[in-house]
Order: sequence, then C-alpha cells, then structure tokens
Amino acid sequence: MNKVNNLAFIDGQNLYLGAKQDNWSIDLTKLRIYLKDKYGILEAYYFLGYLQDENNDLYKEIQKAGFIVLFKKHNQYAVSKKKGNVDSDIVFEVMKNLIDNKDFNKVVLVSGDGDYIKLVDYLKAKGKFKKILFPNKMYASALYKKLGNEYFSYLGRDDIKNKIKK
Repeated sequence: MNKVNNLAFIDGQNLYLGAKQDNWSIDLTKLRIYLKDKYGILEAYYFLGYLQDENNDLYKEIQKAGFIVLFKKHNQYAVSKKKGNVDSDIVFEVMKNLIDNKDFNKVVLVSGDGDYIKLVDYLKAKGKFKKILFPNKMYASALYKKLGNEYFSYLGRDDIKNKIKK
C-alpha cells in the first residue's frame, strides 16, 4: 500500500491576517495535526517575511508545532521597508521540490493570494495539486473559483475552525 506523502506550503502572514480579520486565532499545533490527518502532510513549510529578534517566541512556537520555518531574505537596508512578501519564495520551494524531491504526491497551499494561480494551474495539470486552503473568504482570490470546490476550502469554515482554533 502506498503511503500518502503530501507537502504543505503556508504563507504565514496571509494565514495570520486572515484569521485575525475574522476575530479568531489559529492553534498551530492543531493546524499541523489537521494538515497531517486530513491531507497526509508529512512536511509543512511555514514562510515568514523576515527574522526579527522580538518574534523569537513565535518562531519557536511554529517549529514546536512541527513546521519547517523559512524566512524571506532581505537586504539589511530594505528590511524595515518590506512587508514580508513571500510569494516568490513559496513558488521557488514548490518548484524545487518538483525537481529535487521525487518522493511526494501532491501540494497543499495555505493562502488566498491570487499570485499563486499560475503555480496552481501548473501543479493541477501535472497531477501534483491537492488543495488550496484559504484563511477566510476575504483572503480568497476570485481567480481560484474556476478550479472547482474540490480544489479549495476555507479554514474559517465552522467545521474546520473548531478543529484548529485556540
């Protein structure tokens, strides 16, 4: 029997702001368990804008929950001016895994950002796309509607939210 080995790629800022906008918080350990149980996620990559010393407790919490934390690289002079946009980093890591890591089944994205639509279309055409999980309906780009309901879901939906909220 083949074991499912899917990978998750999470836009941390998009996830955090999406839940916050709906006035709830995500328990990262519960989210990690949900991703493993529901989608067979063995490796989950959590992307953040940039490393800040004052957020060390958050970084430890993310790692303790079982995520692999990746930071966007910035020029030291640009850090304070950047919003932490990790889209290109996520696309790069997904494509790197497609080329280097032959031992995975499909990709799950956690973000509502429309910038991933070309990646999603490509993964879907190659049979490597499982689902995109939107933090909430406001953070769900209309570009994904054409995919069909089987390819997206909302983390803020009551049945999911009750499993992953703090």
